[in-house]
Amino acid sequence: MPTIAQKLLKWFDQYGRKNLPWQHPIHPYRVWVSEIMLQQTQVETVIPYFNRFLERFPTLESLANAPLDDVLHLWTGLGYYARARNLHKCAQTVQAEHQGQMPSDVELLQALPGIGRSTAAAIASIAYEQAAAILDGNVKRVLARHHAVDGWPGKPAVLNQLWLHAEHHMPKQRCRDYTQAIMDLGATVCTRSKPLCSQCPIHPTCHAHAQGNPKDYPGKKPKKALPVKPLQMLLVRNKGGDILLEQRPPTGIWGGLWSLPELAQSTDAHAYISDHIGKVSAYAQWPTLRHTFSHYHLDISPIVVEIDNSLPQIMENNRQLWYNLQQPQNLGLAAPVKKLLEQLAATL
Repeated sequence: MPTIAQKLLKWFDQYGRKNLPWQHPIHPYRVWVSEIMLQQTQVETVIPYFNRFLERFPTLESLANAPLDDVLHLWTGLGYYARARNLHKCAQTVQAEHQGQMPSDVELLQALPGIGRSTAAAIASIAYEQAAAILDGNVKRVLARHHAVDGWPGKPAVLNQLWLHAEHHMPKQRCRDYTQAIMDLGATVCTRSKPLCSQCPIHPTCHAHAQGNPKDYPGKKPKKALPVKPLQMLLVRNKGGDILLEQRPPTGIWGGLWSLPELAQSTDAHAYISDHIGKVSAYAQWPTLRHTFSHYHLDISPIVVEIDNSLPQIMENNRQLWYNLQQPQNLGLAAPVKKLLEQLAATL
């Protein structure tokens, strides 16, 4: 009887995705960048970002030597910005400690910034044809259904079970194709909401299919109400029409990105601007904008202000700048900030 790997490879030869941009050519650098971008992001979203990124940073060396702002600028809108910061840091580490070559050893890969167990295995198997099992979101779903593994994969006991299955099915040959095959199966056939079981090459041995409840696997994350954090964001415009931006601290939410000045919801924005930024000549409040993170909602009250002149302390440090809406600088912007700036530009 054919193994799961044999069935998947036969299916991949006929139906697998073989024309993704990071597959031509397959190179450790390209595989690594694509794997980081694909974390928690769908292929269709990633493709244009990947193409723009590789056009600007064609080699690991070019990425390592680039300013972080350039990296964050090309990441704007892709989300989970810690991935971009770690990508940049990882490139510099590989340049310094591995002579600019991505390691082929899984343990060495996993020791690099931003590279976890599954990503290290993906690089090793796809770029170097090593028998290293991956366990991304698609693979978790395929294996949880096939073996009817109960529970949410965020729990260590459930995750450990899935890793055992992943390693058991990993073949010794055609490692690259098998890794791509099981990811493709999860992305195109064994999908989250409408699995196409009749088109699945392994459905005859799938326990969830036999039970008639594939959508019950994997188990859902326990739901809890997300807290709401309100704040005010200031779109402060000077006489020249430029907007005041501030760079956020290197760690935390939107770490290292450029954002709008923020105030607590209870702060008198008009008085604060007059005291700390400049003389107010026009003032308007826009409707609240909600931005949702994994662990809370951010309710943003945008305040649009024009000032006649800025106070001396503005721009005294390197963490502030005036942003030109007509000729924008290459900066990493938080997604809601980019949206608000585009909204403002459209009114001018």
